[in-house]
Amino acid sequence: MLKKLSMSAVSAAVLVAAAAAAPTPASASAESAPLSGARIAAHFDLTKGQTPENVALAPGGTTYVTFAQGRQVAKVSPNGTSRILATLPLPADGGIHTPVMGFPLTVGIVRAHDGTLYFLYATGTADLTGVWRLRPGGKPRRIAALPANGLPNGLALDPRTRTLYVTDSVLGTVWSVPTTGGTPTAWSTAPELAPAGFLGANGLKIHNGAVWATNLDKGTVVRIPILRDGRAGSVRTEATGLPGIDDFAFTGRGNQLLAALNGPSQVALVQPDGSHSTVLTQADGLQNPTSIALSGNTVYVTSAAYITAQDPNLILAHLNR
Repeated sequence: MLKKLSMSAVSAAVLVAAAAAAPTPASASAESAPLSGARIAAHFDLTKGQTPENVALAPGGTTYVTFAQGRQVAKVSPNGTSRILATLPLPADGGIHTPVMGFPLTVGIVRAHDGTLYFLYATGTADLTGVWRLRPGGKPRRIAALPANGLPNGLALDPRTRTLYVTDSVLGTVWSVPTTGGTPTAWSTAPELAPAGFLGANGLKIHNGAVWATNLDKGTVVRIPILRDGRAGSVRTEATGLPGIDDFAFTGRGNQLLAALNGPSQVALVQPDGSHSTVLTQADGLQNPTSIALSGNTVYVTSAAYITAQDPNLILAHLNR
């Protein structure tokens, strides 16, 4: 575990440098903040590799998270207790050839209506890197292989077409994969997805007939329309100046979204015109936030503590509409 934490610290240092290169969004006053009542709903154990990288919601306040360094998928109950559902196999080489990171990690996760979980595993090896599936009561199974020289990161599900979309932060690609599994398709390799020194395409969502993705290195949010024949349309940059942006979620007000800024330990509210303000900070308990999800007016934010190395956690806040 110490070896993993050491390698993560090296990657984190690069992340800090990338974040510092971008401007910091303006802060919102407490009186005008659209989020309120932030509280830590669950603490995770850093010594066990419980660094939450991504989150998926289920009815009743249950959340599912991937613990990146632990190579695990966990279920977190509304009272904050965690139960490990799956631990992914350790690569034969220990994962030292995982691009950029140097250790194997579980990353993006989504939940289908029937309770099936889909998630990503990056190991730097051809036998394990790819899209995995976990059915209720079942065991994890890889359903699609992804390039071992890439770093699959963000995951989104389009239930209408039963298609999974995957961002690759190293190869600068959005892959598409049927939920039944099989050979992935390089859906978009637009230059806006490419890294600029560390990690490129990262967070991912399907919204209003388009794939939306973040680019951590460039501090941007981009929109790629899904054309009628399923192909990718022309990329449009919707927001810039978001240092260390990781995952994000739409608030339900058109294209307004909340973005996790990993390095600065902030959450930003991004308006449809691209302007943005800080709505949560480390003072609210953020420890390098990695992902965001919404259920009604409740906002869920996971923090992996990659840089702070203090308190990986799950924070809940209220969205004031």
